[in-house]
Amino acid sequence: MTDSRNLTEKRGMNRDMIKYIAMITMLLNHVSFIFLEPGTVLAEILTAVGYFTAPVMCYFLVEGMTYTRSPKKYGQRLLLFAVISELPYCLAMTGEGIIGFAGMDMLFTLFLCFLIIKAMREIINPLSRNLALAGLILLSLFCDWAVLAPAFTILFVNAGRDHRKLKRAFLTGTLVFGAFNFLGGFGRFSMDINILCTILSMAGPAAAGICILRFYNGKRAETHRNFSKWFFYWFYPVHLLILGLVRVLLFV
Repeated sequence: MTDSRNLTEKRGMNRDMIKYIAMITMLLNHVSFIFLEPGTVLAEILTAVGYFTAPVMCYFLVEGMTYTRSPKKYGQRLLLFAVISELPYCLAMTGEGIIGFAGMDMLFTLFLCFLIIKAMREIINPLSRNLALAGLILLSLFCDWAVLAPAFTILFVNAGRDHRKLKRAFLTGTLVFGAFNFLGGFGRFSMDINILCTILSMAGPAAAGICILRFYNGKRAETHRNFSKWFFYWFYPVHLLILGLVRVLLFV
């Protein structure tokens, strides 16, 4: 029998490569939301491309919690950069005027997902654990990636390192996300357009699953590890600040 670990190591994409792709797809999604007319072909495509990011970041959050030496410091970094990113997020995402409250940024959502992982692994009593999960999911409704990120996180924690379970986790998350988009399209689009938009919305999470399950080699990059680590934290607030300033200059 072929060693599955050896097969994984022969794959061509490390964790940092996949995260860089996720940063690019998130940027395209934000450009679409801020600058493009909703409903246009380009806007819908770029929005759908951005759905690649959430499952990837949730997957690596779950994986990171398994390997980190200090979960406490991990959570503190997420919360710190969530706070740093909030003003740039609101500056970029405000619909009218210079700045207004636009919800909580996605790093707050990832911090909630961090707490979800801790609750699932550390709260023994089933009722207490389920109440904690329900509360954290409800809190995510005020954040970017609401419900989507917590749902993928729960699926990934339950799947563990089992490849078949991970396949089912990505498939389930993608189908549920598509179903929510389909239901949200009623009254907004005709049936054929709604179906097309639903399929398009599922492409991002599906691509994330393929990328991780087929091409991820289970390793970090061999070089520039510290640079990549901090780049992934700083890219979020910095790119939002730049997009927000451009929005103000163009539209306010």
